[in-house]
Amino acid sequence: MWTVIYIASNRAQAEMLKNMLCSEGILANTRPAGVASALGDGLYEILVLESEADEAHAILCQNAIK
Repeated sequence: MWTVIYIASNRAQAEMLKNMLCSEGILANTRPAGVASALGDGLYEILVLESEADEAHAILCQNAIK
């Protein structure tokens, strides 16, 4: 089951966070949250498997989300 662990402010940030998690061995995905334009503006959810949510959240916190 996928679970949202963070909501990024735009597509670029979401992709950067997804890549960070993937480089740490966490399977991650992104999806628009609400209405996102074709340019990628808008909020994006960062999703991971429920079983990896705590670890993924810790990774994001350790890397001080900017």
